[in-house]
Amino acid sequence: MDNDLQSVQEIRDLLTTAHQAQQEYRSYSQSQVDQICRAMAEAGASQAARLGRLACEETGYGKPEDKELKNLFATQRVWESIAQLKTVGVIHEDRERQVLSIAEPMGIVAALIPSTNPTSTVMFKALISVKARNGIVASPHPKAARCTREAMHVVRDAAERAGAPRGLMACLSLPTAEGTQELMRHRLTSVILATGSHAMVRAAYSAGKPAYGVGSGNVPSFIERTADVPKAVADIISGKQFDYGTLCSTESALVCDAPVKQQVVQACLGLGAYFVTGEEREKLSRLLFDERGMLNPAMVGKSPLFIARSAGIQAPEQVSVLIAELEGVGARYPLSREKLSPVLSFYTADGWREACHRCIELLEFGGVGHTLVIHSNDRDIIMKFAMEKPAFRILVNTQSALGAVGYTNGLDPSLTLGAGTWGGSIVSDNVTARHLLNIKRLAFETRPLHHARTPSSSGKSWMDKVDQQISTPAVEQPRAVQAFGTSLSADEVDQIAGRFMRELR
Repeated sequence: MDNDLQSVQEIRDLLTTAHQAQQEYRSYSQSQVDQICRAMAEAGASQAARLGRLACEETGYGKPEDKELKNLFATQRVWESIAQLKTVGVIHEDRERQVLSIAEPMGIVAALIPSTNPTSTVMFKALISVKARNGIVASPHPKAARCTREAMHVVRDAAERAGAPRGLMACLSLPTAEGTQELMRHRLTSVILATGSHAMVRAAYSAGKPAYGVGSGNVPSFIERTADVPKAVADIISGKQFDYGTLCSTESALVCDAPVKQQVVQACLGLGAYFVTGEEREKLSRLLFDERGMLNPAMVGKSPLFIARSAGIQAPEQVSVLIAELEGVGARYPLSREKLSPVLSFYTADGWREACHRCIELLEFGGVGHTLVIHSNDRDIIMKFAMEKPAFRILVNTQSALGAVGYTNGLDPSLTLGAGTWGGSIVSDNVTARHLLNIKRLAFETRPLHHARTPSSSGKSWMDKVDQQISTPAVEQPRAVQAFGTSLSADEVDQIAGRFMRELR
């Protein structure tokens, strides 16, 4: 049988099994869900180093030690951020408006996984999906199929040992374009969570299903004249070195305020950066991009020395980052694009207003809506950048590669970063478990159309009645009322609603 037909049939089988498992899983309590998710996070963290090595060996991208850190982030750190999130039963009470918010799962998540961050992304998506009581079926990039599947098996096996239904989580073993299309369009798929290229994101949004699609970034990092220059440069160089630039949140361009240019250049050189000029810059440009402006996949996630040697550039053995100073942005300047490698473009701007325009150009040339960094100690300028730039993550005095994902600040820890409608996405947040919940509202009348009688003889709201009943001895309370304020099943919520409606008559 052809690979495409096998892939399509496998997807159908995985979705059928996941759907059956999710129908059982949706009735689990919050404590059961959290026990399963905790086990997944612990298992993924325990295998972080091994999975990082597998990802590097299979794809040839990045560094094993940095992929290990991403795996730890995708499990331990993400779990810490969602551990207290309520995803079962009543999750919010609005006493003034007399509205209850009740969590419902979406169903089956179709997860598209990139080759640049395969193991960390699949464990992250599995964890947030299961926290919201969803099933998940992942489609890996063909270049990273084995390591992605192994990472899914690590968290899946841990979840099943902790009580999850068998088949709730799965990963396609034979990824093809046809199999991925079937996953996105199948009637059992509820929502698509796509991370990858613009083509992948467009395919997700055209599949006819609700979708969260997030694509590339082209992150400018501006060093303003009041910045702590040594720290700013260290942040940018370390961000560009991290996993050899494979995160979409990695700094792509350094925009330098003219008065501190020499200080910035010296700081870059001091950290092992190598500036390419003249013919070397042209060689680097031709190596990384073809005449259409398409990125050379053979250079993605490679070391700066490997890239330099491949381009015929005599950089030092210990080179940390390759830097190309450019005069403009756009198709005439291919190195102004996102490069997914330890190659940084460099611009000089005379003042923050000129830097502002340059940053907007860079964002609009491949990263609009994604991320922008400003290194500055001038609060007025920082706020002007925050208010005026077309990016939904404005990071201040921090590394972008790990800052945008929530590692160095208070943003939601996530490996799926929304670019909003500016970037062709429906979401501008760092995507997490709350984005994979449906919210049901139970709303009681507060503005009666007819005033023949009051809602109750006592004049108390239904919320007051709940408080009164909870305060009575437990033996006198129905089970649903005893549970009020904790996690409630759908049946228990229906019992509460029915009781109140009878009392209001």
